[in-house]
Amino acid sequence: MPEKLFRIEALTTGYGDIQVLWGVDLDVEAGEIVCLVGSNGAGKSTLLKCVSGLLPLTGGRILVRETEVSHATPDRILETGIAQVPEGRRLFSVMSVKNNLLMGAYLRRDGQEAIQKDLRFVFDLFPILAERLGQNAGTLSGGEQQMCAVARAIMSQPALLMIDELSLGVARIMVERLGKALLEINRTGISILLVEQDVTAAFELSRRGFVLESGRIVLSGPAAELAENSMVQEAYMGI
Repeated sequence: MPEKLFRIEALTTGYGDIQVLWGVDLDVEAGEIVCLVGSNGAGKSTLLKCVSGLLPLTGGRILVRETEVSHATPDRILETGIAQVPEGRRLFSVMSVKNNLLMGAYLRRDGQEAIQKDLRFVFDLFPILAERLGQNAGTLSGGEQQMCAVARAIMSQPALLMIDELSLGVARIMVERLGKALLEINRTGISILLVEQDVTAAFELSRRGFVLESGRIVLSGPAAELAENSMVQEAYMGI
């Protein structure tokens, strides 16, 4: 049986008296790319905030390799191997690209040689970052900023990389490049949870998918089957 790297069980949460998520179940196996799709306001980003320890759960559990981390702090979540690329990138705009990348490694204790090896890996993935090392991250294009945000997360050596809206504010050709990079990242053994409004791109990259609607999972299964589902096509793909 494939290893369940990450699992959410019956998760509920909200903001004050407003409940946003209702009994969400989701899992990611080791070495897998899984997508979570849904319209704007469905609760996708709220779910990632819970997983990252930025928003408290009101019910349910979050497990990493069967260890519960439901109420862990953000730094503890990162130490367990979960890294997030937030919506809108959230780079340190007045810091250089190099320092943004090194910030991703701030919890690591495996030495400079290992960190330099991972820097070489992200430069192979995104050569433009090597050219922009001394440039302030806020001056990069939208696509370059997304590359920097993904690379920063990789520098933490995650087992699971969660990406919130990869395509947001990024040109189509850059989305395609980023998609190819995600496949390359996945080939190194890093699992990926891709949260995305562009369901066509998400299904093309993923093995399995979950559809979130009004805070509830309404469909799940192989991504290829979801892409052929008439409800999904009508609601999210304009077919």
